[in-house]
Amino acid sequence: MAVNTAAPTGSPTAGSPAAGSPAAVPGTVVLEYDGPIALVTLSNPGRLNAISIAMWQALQDVFTQLGERADLRCVVLRGDGGNFAAGADIREFPEARADLDGVLRYHMQVIAPALEAIGSCMHPVLAQIDGVCVGGGLEIVSQCDLRIAGRSSRFGVPINRLGFPMAPEEMRGLLALAGRAATTEILLEGRVFGADEALAKGLLTRIVPDAEVAADVMATARRIAAGAPLAARINKRTIARLCAQPKPLTEAELRSLFGYAQSRDHREGVRAFLAGEKPVFSGD
Repeated sequence: MAVNTAAPTGSPTAGSPAAGSPAAVPGTVVLEYDGPIALVTLSNPGRLNAISIAMWQALQDVFTQLGERADLRCVVLRGDGGNFAAGADIREFPEARADLDGVLRYHMQVIAPALEAIGSCMHPVLAQIDGVCVGGGLEIVSQCDLRIAGRSSRFGVPINRLGFPMAPEEMRGLLALAGRAATTEILLEGRVFGADEALAKGLLTRIVPDAEVAADVMATARRIAAGAPLAARINKRTIARLCAQPKPLTEAELRSLFGYAQSRDHREGVRAFLAGEKPVFSGD
C-alpha cells in the first residue's frame, strides 16, 4: 500500500482526468491536486480496484489529512482504469475475518473509520463513478455529497452470495441516501443493476455519457471551488445536523449482529467465491 501525494499545481496533475490514470502499484490510494481541488484515486489494477485493508486505512488517513487543509475547496473521489471499485478485497477475508473478533475489527476498526472520514470531511466530496461500483464501492460513494456516473456504470451489494449481511456502520450511509425500501431491496436481492435504476433509487446525482464523466465531474468541482468555501462547509454541517442519527449500537448489539461470522453459510460463501464455485447455503 502507498499513499501517493503530488504537490498542488494550477493545472491537472499526471493522475487527473485530463492526463490519464495515475501510475501506481497495486493496492494504492493516490492523492493529487488540481489547484484547490484534491483528487483521490482508488487503484488496484487487475482487481477492479477491490479495496484492501491497507487501502481502507489509507482512505481514512487521506481524508483526515484533507479535512485539515483550509485552502482546499473540493475533493474528487474516483477509481483507476475505468472502474470505481468492486468492493472489499475478498482475498483477505480468510485471514482478516477468520472469527467473530476478526470480523468486528475488520468492519468497526478498518472500514467504519474510513467511511466516517469521508462522510465527515468538511469539503464537498464528489464521486466520479465509472464502470463497477458495488459492495464497498457503493458504501464509499454513499458517503459523498454528489455522485456523477457514466451511463454504463453498475451498482449493487451482492454480499448475500458471500453469506453475510451489511455491517451497521456501512449500512448507515446507504440507508440515509436511498431510504428503507431501496436499501432493503438492494440487500435482500443482491442484484447488480444499471445507472438508470441507481438514479431512480436515489443513489446518483446524475448520469452522463461514459466519455463525459471525468469532464463533467471536474466542471462540477470547479463550480463548487468558485463558490464561497465557508458557505459550502456550513451547508454540509447543517444538512448533517438536520438529518436524524440513531443512537450508536451497543457492544452487545454489535456482537449479536456480527455473530454470523461463525456460521457455516459465511464460511461457505467466502470459500465458494475464492474457488469460483456456486455456494450452497444451508441457513446454518
